[in-house]
Amino acid sequence: MRVSVVQMQIQMENKKANLAHAKDLIERACLDSPDIILLPETFNVGFFPAEPAPLADVMEHGESWILLSNLAKKHKVNIVGGSVARLGPEGQVFNTMYIFDRQGQEVAMYDKIHLFSPSGEKKVFEAGNKPCCFELDNKLMASIICYDLRFTELIRGLALSGAQVLFVPAQWPHPRSEHWRTLLRARAIENQLFVVAANACGPMGKVVNCGYSAVIDPWGQVLAEAGEEEIILNVDLDLSQVEAVRQRIAVYNDRRPEIYKELLK
Repeated sequence: MRVSVVQMQIQMENKKANLAHAKDLIERACLDSPDIILLPETFNVGFFPAEPAPLADVMEHGESWILLSNLAKKHKVNIVGGSVARLGPEGQVFNTMYIFDRQGQEVAMYDKIHLFSPSGEKKVFEAGNKPCCFELDNKLMASIICYDLRFTELIRGLALSGAQVLFVPAQWPHPRSEHWRTLLRARAIENQLFVVAANACGPMGKVVNCGYSAVIDPWGQVLAEAGEEEIILNVDLDLSQVEAVRQRIAVYNDRRPEIYKELLK
């Protein structure tokens, strides 16, 4: 399975320019015949506008949804659509990921569960409450968004559900680049799955996104890592490695949740 990871520079609140740029990058990625393309977090409006509602998508009628659906169908490629600002039915705004199959059909939608309180994300976005597992090409996968990466319980639960690949779109800034790089490897190692991560890069507003998008195998080996500039990473994943690693070090067989479940309340 080939993945294309799009590391993209995003303009704050410039939805028209961001969508045009995303379209260009997706079509460039398609030249390498990927099975799945991954975009960064809130690639349509940036992270995050003070008033995102006027720029937010309205479910399947939104510009971002339509763009990704059409490109998936046109190029017969699966797209894990990073995330976009989405307007809810009661006027609330969600940080939402859409996943499309090769026919351009939405197979899953995920609203970011953990909102980054130090930046005030909780004051602007509504938190989701449903984890995200889905199938693409008959393979079970899962997705989180950015800050979710710090919450090990969520990711272990996705792994226990059978996910072999974890997709992580983000807008992760300096000076926390080493947190990003370390946590990606840690989640791959401890859950024995592939981690495919697309970060934004370059300045946006008052922050500078650090880049370092990466693809990491279940043994913790970094198969590819970007620097701090725009780039598309193309990597082939051998999903049989997931079971091989889990047999070599039987973490899932050796778990004792009956003992430590009380600590996780």
